[in-house]
Amino acid sequence: MKFSDGYWMMRAGVHAVHPVEVLDCTGDGPGPLVVHAPVRRIRHRGDLLRGPLVTFECTAPMADVVGVTITHFAGEEPRRPEFELAADPPPDAAVRVDGEEAALTSGALTVRFGRGEEWGVDFLAGGRRLTGTRPKATALIETGDGRHYVREQLDLGVGHFVYGLGERFGPLVKNGQSVDVWNADGGTASEQAYKNVPFFLTNAGYGVFVDHPGRVSFEVASEAVARAQFSVEGRSMRYFVIYGPTPREILRKYTALTGRPARVPDWSYGLWLSTSFTTSYDEETVTSFIDGMAERDLPLSVFHFDCFWMREFQWCDFEWDPRVFPDPPAMLRRLKEKGLRISLWINPYIAQRAPLFEEAMARGYLLKRPNGDVWQWDLWQPGLAVVDFTDPEAREWYASKLDALLEMGVDCFKTDFGERIPTDVVYHDGSDPERAHNYYTYLYNRTVFELLRKRRGEDEAVVFARSATVGGQRFPVHWGGDCESTYEAMGESLRGGLSLGMSGFGYWSHDIGGFEGTPDAGLFKRWIAFGLLSSHSRLHGSHSYRVPWLFDEESVDVLRRFTRLKMRLMPYLSGAARQAYEEGLPMMRAMVLAYPDDPACTHLERQYMLGDDLLVAPVFSDDGEVAYYVPEGVWTHYLTGERVTGGRWIRERHGYGSVPLLVRPGAVVAEGAVEDRPDYDHAEDVTLRVYEPPDGAEVTTRIGAAAFTVTRSGSVVRARAEGAGAWNVLLVNADPAAVTAEGGTAAPHRQGVLIRATGPEITATVGGNDR
Repeated sequence: MKFSDGYWMMRAGVHAVHPVEVLDCTGDGPGPLVVHAPVRRIRHRGDLLRGPLVTFECTAPMADVVGVTITHFAGEEPRRPEFELAADPPPDAAVRVDGEEAALTSGALTVRFGRGEEWGVDFLAGGRRLTGTRPKATALIETGDGRHYVREQLDLGVGHFVYGLGERFGPLVKNGQSVDVWNADGGTASEQAYKNVPFFLTNAGYGVFVDHPGRVSFEVASEAVARAQFSVEGRSMRYFVIYGPTPREILRKYTALTGRPARVPDWSYGLWLSTSFTTSYDEETVTSFIDGMAERDLPLSVFHFDCFWMREFQWCDFEWDPRVFPDPPAMLRRLKEKGLRISLWINPYIAQRAPLFEEAMARGYLLKRPNGDVWQWDLWQPGLAVVDFTDPEAREWYASKLDALLEMGVDCFKTDFGERIPTDVVYHDGSDPERAHNYYTYLYNRTVFELLRKRRGEDEAVVFARSATVGGQRFPVHWGGDCESTYEAMGESLRGGLSLGMSGFGYWSHDIGGFEGTPDAGLFKRWIAFGLLSSHSRLHGSHSYRVPWLFDEESVDVLRRFTRLKMRLMPYLSGAARQAYEEGLPMMRAMVLAYPDDPACTHLERQYMLGDDLLVAPVFSDDGEVAYYVPEGVWTHYLTGERVTGGRWIRERHGYGSVPLLVRPGAVVAEGAVEDRPDYDHAEDVTLRVYEPPDGAEVTTRIGAAAFTVTRSGSVVRARAEGAGAWNVLLVNADPAAVTAEGGTAAPHRQGVLIRATGPEITATVGGNDR
């Protein structure tokens, strides 16, 4: 939200006051530090008779994190909901107050209030100023319509860029953008977003999380072009500054505060196939798709029934349409005998025609208007009402309907919608409707995810969710929502996924081929490569099926090639996933997250790192022309073994069966021996693809209970296995004539030398020049 009229004036009707000096400050030990700051100079006692007086309270919830609460009036009634945050106060947190400054230190991060003539707050780490405020940056604002806001502005230095704020489909770098954190169902082609997160990180060593579950307005180098501005309506605001110093460390600490993504089951990484949205289908149609995939040797892991598994105008009543599915348990049993998992579409709404409407209304489980009427409208479903997930009984009731489906044989749910939540309502627990609008999706997805975890086990729960906010990363997986079937929408989707990954979410998916419309065969094949090199992969559309043979026979071949590639990559992907649920790092990473010190990576949004070691550059054209940037070093094309010297842009042309998929210099990439399913013993007969590690390197790879360590000393490469069965080493780009091996049998391979281990250790001497 913009308040100013240029640099010098405020907009008509807007009045702002700013802290100008420190009046007094208190605090000792670990804090909190409390600073009182008047909005006018205190020259004499008469100046003490007028306000406002701004109160700053600084805390240290965990190491390298400082919370700042700015308060005008402290007498406001506490409003629900609040984000669920962890706290682990550092033992060395300390407040320091003297005649020159007041400061709170948390780990390596310090917030400092100067006590001189000019107002200023600094955030420092390692003796370096990260950011801070200057005169007239912090403000209490009143608008002409009687509304009140708290605004903060933090400095942005030259070359400092901002990322995150949820799944946003515009430019990855948020500088120059106005962003309202407010969940909406706007598709991928608009400034609206399904997943809004009031958190951003920078390439300058810090991130900022605004602890407000409702609308937060960000002006990122827009209203004030050298500042990141954020504001909320009300008389107080709390935000946290999180020190990295790297973007990876910022994400680790942010997700330690707000929650880490859960571990999802291996089968969820396989290919998902949907009935699509408005298409006509029954068991015969479904079976024809599944059998068609099997007949064409296309691995399929999950089949998804979209909306019309239920009767029209009755979503959601959680009852199969008996006209089309007369015996659902028997059908599900037949499908599961084919080795499939089953997903069902649901949403948090109940249409008036559904029998459940009367039941939910009688029990008081639906959101109500202030006059006591059930809140209803005709958008999406006639007479639609919204389940009140702040009511524990309503949550239990809703979960019980899903539980019956799990008992029937369903494995997971696509938790669609949850964005268009009204604000002219009354909640069971008294939640403030503005604060609950975004937070609603957290309660919705938590209800479903916790049921799945209870019924299926700790690491077996997975949803396919569209909406989210802070903490929603704990209930994966999330997908990108409704996009057009165009290359432009494919680019929008990628930007959204990378932005979401910079906001604490570990897994992400999208509709291969786009949702709205029907892609032509060229687009569909290009999107297949992108989709199968994402954390999760789904074929889904709006009014047309997405089975590949309806496009052309080459689509079948391309889908087979990339699905099987992903299945073989499962040992590697499981390691990337471990970083998601243990450290909060996304599986799909913007290049700046992986290479923050490379200035060329700051704006890259058409490529990404998949885990630590694989660079993916989707092709956005039928003709196969693609340009992508490669960081320093000698990289290797995974599919061909061809070397690429980095530190520059590369231009290539790729056929539909290829995509730029490069391996980082010196990496060890684990490839599995199974390519028709994702849920197998990833360590059994695994191949460690070793990409010319530098002298002195040591790389350890964990796969389940097994661990593999590869080292290089001069011309000798050693690999050691612990807790493994059969295993192999592929020395990529090694000359077969120049390699001698102990502990295994060596043979030429199209990309180098393959050594099959005969024991727990392989020693290979690589003589001469590598190929």
